[in-house]
Amino acid sequence: MSNAMYNKMWHQTQEALNSLLDKESQLLEPQRNQVFIFQTLATYYIKYVQIFGNLENVYDQIVHPQKRRLIRKILDGVMGRILELKNEMVELELTEFHYFDDILQDLKLAPQQLDIPIPKYFLKEKMDVIKEREKILAQILAASGLDVTDTVWRGFHQNKKTEREREEEMVFLGMNPPPLFNKVSATIIQAEKVISLRNEVQSRHEEDYKEALITIKDSLKLVEGTDIKENLQDQIRHWFIECRNLTGTFPNYPKEEEGGSAVIFSNKTTEQVIDDIIASQEEDEKTKKKKKTKKEKKPKNAKKDKEKKETKEKNKEEDEGWKMSPSVFLPTMEEGNNVYKDLWKNKDESWNFPQDYDPELIKEEKRKELESEIRVQVDELMRQELKNLKLAVNREKELPAKTGKKGGKKKNKGKKGKKGKKDKDLTADRTIESLYKELVEEGLLIQALKVNLSDYIGEYSYLGTTLRQVSIEPMPSLLDVRQLIALYGVLPLGSAAVHEKAPLVKSLLLAGPSGVGKKMLVHAICTETGANLFDLSAANIAGKYPGKNGLQMMLHMVFKVAHQLQPSVVWIGDTEKTFYKKVPSAERMMEPKRLKKQLPKILKLLKPDDRILIVGTTKRPFDAELQSFCRVYQKIILIPRPDYASRYVLWKEIIQRNGGVVTNALNISCLAKVTDGFTQGHIVQVVKGVLTDRRIRQQIHKPLTAIEFIESITSMSPVYQEEEESFKDWYSKTPMGRKRALALTGGTTEKEKDKGKKKEKKGRKEKKKK
Repeated sequence: MSNAMYNKMWHQTQEALNSLLDKESQLLEPQRNQVFIFQTLATYYIKYVQIFGNLENVYDQIVHPQKRRLIRKILDGVMGRILELKNEMVELELTEFHYFDDILQDLKLAPQQLDIPIPKYFLKEKMDVIKEREKILAQILAASGLDVTDTVWRGFHQNKKTEREREEEMVFLGMNPPPLFNKVSATIIQAEKVISLRNEVQSRHEEDYKEALITIKDSLKLVEGTDIKENLQDQIRHWFIECRNLTGTFPNYPKEEEGGSAVIFSNKTTEQVIDDIIASQEEDEKTKKKKKTKKEKKPKNAKKDKEKKETKEKNKEEDEGWKMSPSVFLPTMEEGNNVYKDLWKNKDESWNFPQDYDPELIKEEKRKELESEIRVQVDELMRQELKNLKLAVNREKELPAKTGKKGGKKKNKGKKGKKGKKDKDLTADRTIESLYKELVEEGLLIQALKVNLSDYIGEYSYLGTTLRQVSIEPMPSLLDVRQLIALYGVLPLGSAAVHEKAPLVKSLLLAGPSGVGKKMLVHAICTETGANLFDLSAANIAGKYPGKNGLQMMLHMVFKVAHQLQPSVVWIGDTEKTFYKKVPSAERMMEPKRLKKQLPKILKLLKPDDRILIVGTTKRPFDAELQSFCRVYQKIILIPRPDYASRYVLWKEIIQRNGGVVTNALNISCLAKVTDGFTQGHIVQVVKGVLTDRRIRQQIHKPLTAIEFIESITSMSPVYQEEEESFKDWYSKTPMGRKRALALTGGTTEKEKDKGKKKEKKGRKEKKKK
């Protein structure tokens, strides 16, 4: 595709965004109809996902540096809005999984079009940093004699069986593609050349643009700097005099921290400024009078009145119905959309075929910047001038501002001391490089395996809505799981702008039977975002950094490095062990519960600008003490056994990845039917066992048949329905599970019970007081 085609694609996407933003601004009335609310949210969500996909594509391919900056701003806004809408749907339906079958039909879209795109800029823009870090990691591992994969999949007792399983798991991860996968067609080679050339042009234009920002500003300073300074001084002097003529006194000059004279003159004429001053004086007098009368008429039962008012407002809110929560990202998108309309929508670019930077736009931007810098100098001069004027003309003495400042300083000192004590740096004398090296050598910082989220294959559930309509809760499909990993893990870790403002997800629990790819998803999050991977699994930290001080040091180091080199994923494998109800005697020596008390404290310290995600994986969540488990894991994702549709895709894909050829002789449908209850891990193991080098060579005259694979699978134990039900039962006891169950049975009675209990407690407390 040419530059012109991507420009056209951008204009079309902006049109779609513009109409969606218009619709969003019209949804102001409170709503009561639950179905309508969900349909609205889901429709917005689906449309934003389409816009996201197109914008991501455009941002990746367009070479014009100024357009790319604007598209990036809008792209991050769209990502954030998708996460906000997802959060709204979760709170409305009280479930992490939603089904859009009917809406997709109305919009004439296939479920695959709901796939959350992963922006290529997550990796592209820090490829050098990632490569350098990988090189250092490999060097440390080689120097300390640690085999990479051993560190990753290290268990408490490693033997041949687990070694084989690890190898199979890696194949499932898509790490060892078959020989056929390595044959690259001429079309692909040509496409890669085009992408490489486009990337070069992007980089070159970006460099030219950055250079132009400096040179254009310098020439503006030379040519226009003196005029800007004189104009500002004249404008401010005029304001002094006009103000004294109208109000009888000279004005107070705004402080530097308030924004200086820019606060008064932002996009206003001097006349408008004078009107503002008169209006504010009148307003001050009114408020003074009001305060006086309020003081005289202060009611005795002010506290009671306040409580009454609060309950009235609460009841009013409940009566009014549902309203969309205010969005942090809508203003960003609207601002970006307005810039697009003003600058780019109808811009004639016939002169700019190579799509290099636009010097006039830089001049405009840098003129404003230069004016702000000169204004700071002018403000200093004019403050002094105003001071002299006041002394000379009015003989007014200035209020001494020193005492206030001193007090302020003292306060800060106190605060600083307190903060210093709280965030004591236990390794202040050490470099991040040395801490990184130590964590790698201790096996706490491990190498993430190269696996993409798209390698987690499966199929969508097409009956979700239908089942829910007859009150049957469907098990999520594998691709529903993949969506959640993208939304809660990949997007926020990949973009600082999104992580800072989107609904904050600090921790994630992946629960499901053995072999469904929980660890793979952890590695995929790291691969897609370039995140570091820390392993705090009970088995991995056993015997390391012993004692209370050792534990404190270990966590300090892990989270210091995780923060400095963010994004980072802190993985806790078999995390139920950290929260055991009862520690098995065989595992007591391992002290599995070392982290239990520390994790809630760590979570509290994580702020929106810390791109750190704690991910737990478990195949036995029912062994954990539920309350403390759910207090640490904010989002719980239940991963099911593959359903028929997913098994069909898995058999086909894994056979092909391992060098198998799918012909009419191979009944994939039959394979998928008879392997109900078998996981991705099982399928990989069977395919790997059947497709030996010899069998791959024989395929030409002896095609593969289903019976070959079925014979191998009969010796394996599937995940029985009962085991899946036990996961569902466990989930129904988690906070989200309980809320949903209540909502489905009409939870009003429960709410009333809670209210009654609260009243009882209150009564007891009052009695105690007496």
